[in-house]
Amino acid sequence: MRLKLTDKDALVIVDVQKDFCPGGALPVPDGDAVVQPLNTYIELFVRAGLPVFATRDWHPENHVSFKKNGGMWPVHCLQNSKGAEFHDELSLPPDAFIINKGDRPELEAYSGFQGTLLDSLLRERGVRRIFVGGLATDYCVKHTVLGGLNLGYQVFLLLDAVRAVNVKPDDGRRAVELMLRTGAVCVDREDVNV
Repeated sequence: MRLKLTDKDALVIVDVQKDFCPGGALPVPDGDAVVQPLNTYIELFVRAGLPVFATRDWHPENHVSFKKNGGMWPVHCLQNSKGAEFHDELSLPPDAFIINKGDRPELEAYSGFQGTLLDSLLRERGVRRIFVGGLATDYCVKHTVLGGLNLGYQVFLLLDAVRAVNVKPDDGRRAVELMLRTGAVCVDREDVNV
């Protein structure tokens, strides 16, 4: 597939934070491998004058997702902590839109659209197609892709710029299959041109 970027496109980078990379509180296996491919996409979108969005988990101490509060995950991505920072080598442009999610204690938010301004900001800019990569394929990437599809966006999954947690073996593969069945299109860098 060959895709030419248009003024209706945006890049959405999901949760490429230190806590989700090797050495973090909730590391995705090989999670930092998404950084270089994402930097290539960032360069492409910036060159085309297109918007770049980056979501991040931004949890309060008493967040519902933490095991100590009855959730399923260790404490991760606490607001203003080192672990909540984006990976040091992720080259976000200065004008990237930073979208905080999961910042209310009672709201689990896997999707970048849940409880955020992402949809409004995209619509204000006339965006119709979103290109999504980041962490993790089987959680926040999947839910952001499904959220985008439900809101009427055409969604392209950047297959070379995602990695899965795989709590159960094959969770990542099953997540990709679900996204495809729901209407997402898988692409990689070879497919996308200015």
